[in-house]
Amino acid sequence: MAGSDELLIEEIYLMSIRPKYSRAIFTGVKKYELRKLSGLPPIPEGSIVVVYTSGNVRSIVGEFRAGRVLQASPERIWAETRKPGTGIGEDAWDYIRGAKRAMAIEVLEPTLYPRPVTLDEVRRIIPGWMPPMSYKRLDEGDPLLELIIKPLRRSIRRELKPSKL
Repeated sequence: MAGSDELLIEEIYLMSIRPKYSRAIFTGVKKYELRKLSGLPPIPEGSIVVVYTSGNVRSIVGEFRAGRVLQASPERIWAETRKPGTGIGEDAWDYIRGAKRAMAIEVLEPTLYPRPVTLDEVRRIIPGWMPPMSYKRLDEGDPLLELIIKPLRRSIRRELKPSKL
């Protein structure tokens, strides 16, 4: 199928984010997403991060491209990201403090999907599906990637294409 190969090149991750932080990402306020590194491989620069908004939203809502990815001690991550205009608040320090290693993912090109896909909708297609506690890579053949994420990504690409004159 023409155009589908471009979706295979990028690494795609699914990340669970609380509603207030998800809103901050998609309104352009939050410029970094912070994570503890506890056994999960770091997200590579340039990857696509699909956002599952947890809490009372419980929906796949959009995506962003991972820009610069910093891996370091929590103190170093805090020093690098706690600057005016980054959208990083004191609660972020409470979250990463005490971890052996932390990661800061620069948020680039945040894009909402045409509509959110609720947890109930996902489970109608993939019975028993559970969102990740933090994040996970979506490999080729993963039902979530094939049946939900790829069609969503194609729909935003169609919307972004300039109309022909």
